[in-house]
Amino acid sequence: MTRVKSHIVGQSLASRLFYSLARTLVGAFVRIWNRATMEGRENIPTSGAFVLAPVHRSNMDTPYASLTTRRRLRFMGKDSLWKNKAAGWFLSALGGFPVSRGTADREALRRCAEVLAAGEPLVVFAEGERKSGPVVAPLFEGAAYLAARAGVPVVPVGIGGSERVMPKGARMIRPRKVTLVIGKPLYVENDGGRVPRQAIHDLTNRLHEELQRLFDQAQIRAGA
Repeated sequence: MTRVKSHIVGQSLASRLFYSLARTLVGAFVRIWNRATMEGRENIPTSGAFVLAPVHRSNMDTPYASLTTRRRLRFMGKDSLWKNKAAGWFLSALGGFPVSRGTADREALRRCAEVLAAGEPLVVFAEGERKSGPVVAPLFEGAAYLAARAGVPVVPVGIGGSERVMPKGARMIRPRKVTLVIGKPLYVENDGGRVPRQAIHDLTNRLHEELQRLFDQAQIRAGA
């Protein structure tokens, strides 16, 4: 567990510098290749943990999400990707942490909770796997559950145009316009006790409504 946990909360100076460099290069690329623009960046917390919840239409959504803040964002990855030491360091430096494929949901949630407890931002695609089309799919409650238990906000993000950039099955990143629209943080009250299931359900519904609104705006601005 000690070795796995180091992937989750570790943040060496080398990994910080690597992440900063990678984010700068990615940002330069997508601003030129995808004419990427962003609205609502002031809604991103400048300190403390939060859950970033973007819509999910492309493998490029994680790089696009990294543009929302200079802070290192964390995300889950299959633990098999960490079998190679060099590859594991690379992924960890980019913000990834391993979760066993096929593991119980509670294990994945526990590891995500460790990230938030360490004060780091966490990316959660609340729709689950990549979807297609203009309608936000029904959300899993994981994003709301994690935020409610940790007492941190959920920040919804609409990403317009990413499906045209790299749809399912595509191998090339196409030069299509992308726009990110970041919504205001969503909270659920937590006085340190157990969060009622209804509160998590309500937060999930609010997140769904806000994601659809932001996604619609982002799609229009991206001309998608």
